[in-house]
Amino acid sequence: MPTYDYRCKACGQTFEHFQSMKDDPITTCLLCGKSGEVDRLISNGGGIIFKGSGFYVTDYKSSSKSSESSTGSSGSTSN
Repeated sequence: MPTYDYRCKACGQTFEHFQSMKDDPITTCLLCGKSGEVDRLISNGGGIIFKGSGFYVTDYKSSSKSSESSTGSSGSTSN
């Protein structure tokens, strides 16, 4: 479930609210309590986080070495 950013028109405060994507946007400010004064903000979203011993090392290291050696050898023969 995502966290949405909201801004209250009455108090000017920005706050976050954790809710389902299927839920309707909230209409009451959680900080000042005024109803009908809240706008959902468009955010850039979260980034991808790779955790562990190394996504790149375990999945792509061997294929990138073979592509480097093939481009290096073809470049040396064309001279």
